[in-house]
Amino acid sequence: MAERYNIKETEKKWQKTWEDQGSFQVSEDPSKPKKYVLAMLPYPSGRIHVGHVRNYTLSDVVARFRKAQGFNVLNPMGWDALGLPAENAAIDNNTHPKTWTYQNIETMKSQLKSMGFAFDWTREVATCDPEYYMHEQKMFLDFYKKGLAYRKESVVNWDPVENTVLANEQVVDGKGWRSGVAVERRKLNQWFLKITAYADELLEELKVMDRWPEKVRLMQENWIGKSMGLQFRFQFDENDDEVEVYTTRPDTLFGASFVALSPEHPLANQLCADNPEFAEFIKKCQAAGTSEAAIEKAEKIGFDTGFHVKHPFIEGRKLPVYVANFVLMEYGTGAIFGCPAHDQRDLDFARKYNLDVVPVVVAEGVDPDQIEIGDEAYVENGVLVNSDFLNGLEVEDAKKEVIRRIEDKNLGEGKTIFRLRDWGVSRQRYWGCPVPVVYRESDGACIPVPEDQLPVKLPDDIDFDEPGNPLDRHPTWKYTTCPETGEPAIRETDTFDTFFESSWYFLRYCDAQNADQAFDPAKANYWMPVDQYIGGIEHAILHLLYARFFTRALHDCGYLDAKEPFAGLFTQGMVTHATYKDADGKWMFPYDATQNEQGDWVHIKDGSKVTKGRIEKMSKSKKNVIDPEDILDSYGADAARFFIMSDSPPDRDLEWTESGIEGAWRHVNKVYRMLADNVEHMPQSGAAKPESFSNEAQGLRATAHGVAKGIAEDIEAFHMNKMIARQRELANAIAGFKAQSESDFWALREAFEYLAVVMAPVTPHLSEEMGAMIGMNGLVCDQSWPKVDESLLVSDEVTIAVQVNGKMRATITLPRNCEKSKAEEVAMDQEPIKKALDGLTVRKVIVVPDRIVNVVAN
Repeated sequence: MAERYNIKETEKKWQKTWEDQGSFQVSEDPSKPKKYVLAMLPYPSGRIHVGHVRNYTLSDVVARFRKAQGFNVLNPMGWDALGLPAENAAIDNNTHPKTWTYQNIETMKSQLKSMGFAFDWTREVATCDPEYYMHEQKMFLDFYKKGLAYRKESVVNWDPVENTVLANEQVVDGKGWRSGVAVERRKLNQWFLKITAYADELLEELKVMDRWPEKVRLMQENWIGKSMGLQFRFQFDENDDEVEVYTTRPDTLFGASFVALSPEHPLANQLCADNPEFAEFIKKCQAAGTSEAAIEKAEKIGFDTGFHVKHPFIEGRKLPVYVANFVLMEYGTGAIFGCPAHDQRDLDFARKYNLDVVPVVVAEGVDPDQIEIGDEAYVENGVLVNSDFLNGLEVEDAKKEVIRRIEDKNLGEGKTIFRLRDWGVSRQRYWGCPVPVVYRESDGACIPVPEDQLPVKLPDDIDFDEPGNPLDRHPTWKYTTCPETGEPAIRETDTFDTFFESSWYFLRYCDAQNADQAFDPAKANYWMPVDQYIGGIEHAILHLLYARFFTRALHDCGYLDAKEPFAGLFTQGMVTHATYKDADGKWMFPYDATQNEQGDWVHIKDGSKVTKGRIEKMSKSKKNVIDPEDILDSYGADAARFFIMSDSPPDRDLEWTESGIEGAWRHVNKVYRMLADNVEHMPQSGAAKPESFSNEAQGLRATAHGVAKGIAEDIEAFHMNKMIARQRELANAIAGFKAQSESDFWALREAFEYLAVVMAPVTPHLSEEMGAMIGMNGLVCDQSWPKVDESLLVSDEVTIAVQVNGKMRATITLPRNCEKSKAEEVAMDQEPIKKALDGLTVRKVIVVPDRIVNVVAN
């Protein structure tokens, strides 16, 4: 029996070898096809968590596999290092954000290296480095010249805890995405990027992005929100003024019962300037955020201006004009007409203020006299009623007819608009990239900082003794001179939204050491777009949409050829764990809970009662977290990587279990021992292939070649759990093979070589150790993917997966075209299946011949 596998020493040894030899450093090579593999960069919060391990193992598997396929692979890493968390942590810990951030980077970098990820660390970036953000300051100035960056007074979402503005996308259910407190409306001068200039392009391109998840494309499509409608003018009854409205439902115009203005609409102040109650109403409106979600959830309130407008088609019909908190100034014209019968928001408002509710659309065949609108608006399609010349028309035809008649009256026109609004990038906090402009004191003129004066660096001597932005009260940094006239000037004290940095970092990786420019266009054109991007679904709107806009804007400013940043996108699931509470109802760590002999959960220290709760996303607040360093100390990086790829499809949530990681650790040791026990009997590297093989040896070779082919297909399809099952299949085939002749040992050596290479994307340290033991020529990470002899795969047998409730639990080998009943019998007899079904009732067994068996149980 071989000596025990020393995981810690082995993993450190190979990590040092890779670093010393620069195994994953790459440069542009036009003679080789490239693959750019990238996982979303982490925020340096202090320590990596199991979610990081899953995310970066996924990208590492793909990167190592592509390298073995012969591609020139870029797989970089960096740090999304600016932002409020660092500033808040610095305040809490009485330190400087820079100190806190760089200490965390060093800690997390060391942890990531200990996982054996194949990163090209020579391309590492930290977005808080002035050498990084000076280039985005240059980009901003280019956007400004091109009209893609501008400044205006705007109603914004103000987070009273963070003391800064939030983008609409950063307001979740009316609350700040980090602070969790209700946001407020404020008017401030803000910098914006004109993402709306690309709304149509961003929307249209989604149609051909077939390597993106459909759910992400749909989320972006809905957020961009293209709508066809009518923009037209109502004439006031009391004077000669007009108010312009926009609607996507012109067909419901005969059901209109009011017109509503946004609280920020210029007409609102004009009509109500003399009414003291109006100021109180505006204060109420400002207590809510500006996002649609916040407004949708807020109580619908209005202020009656006392004015009326004339209906364009109904002689003598007058509609009251309100100011309403649910009307957005940035959408359409900032004014709407309300048709309560066919819009829930309008109906709630009409009921509150006793306005008319007139149904004008009914389901086909329904008697309009029998229609009653209760608490729910009718929003389905149908035919028009109570609508004069529209009666009997279907909704789409009615829309066209109203638009035609309004245009004939010269009151408006059909128009397409987007829900998407320009991206507000101003933030009133310190730890961000300074906006590179100054304001001349004599006339307030906004002057861009000349490029040769970049970067505009953050000052180090700041204090957080008072709430708000310390840049705004800095005694020296804030004051400068106008670069055009030399007159006194004030620096812009706002900093960029940190999504600014993450909207182009993938481009900096293409040329990370370039001091003169953000990146050489030729290098960016070689590497871009990113071939495989990996990250969480939570970034579908914020980061992913901003990055798409940024790439197009940079393209139009001449930076690079690519217009889309990410050709392929994969969104991984979360890592979950059971939750536990002690006898006092307080959250406790999983490792402090155990089961006693009676099967009850108790505290490991004193045996007190413990309540096991739901399986939930790992979070520090609920203490259901596992520290990756504890995993590395106990089981090693390879076992962690192996388990985290094995238990469920990577787009689904993964439940972390101690039994799962222990099983992975046992497998790593098993593979090592199998090779150690046989290596001295196997032929040397390069030994001639025997002319013939025993049936058993030929079967082992067929398994090895079939596994190599299948794993390649699995990685291509992100079926990582199937990949692990195939690796186990080959390991089990080796374990069951008894070599007795020279040709048998040749086949055994080939199988071990194949196993070392196909396991390398997941367990790279073990694979390198296997390669060294076998005497393979060079490092395993430099080996080509095993060649598959297709003639070995022609078989009368087929190996298929057996699943329990959709999770793979075993594989079985059957005669091709086996009877369903026989397939079911063999599947149900497998020990892993019996174990998975323990305590469950089998409801159904689904057999797809030659492909899969799925057992449904509960």
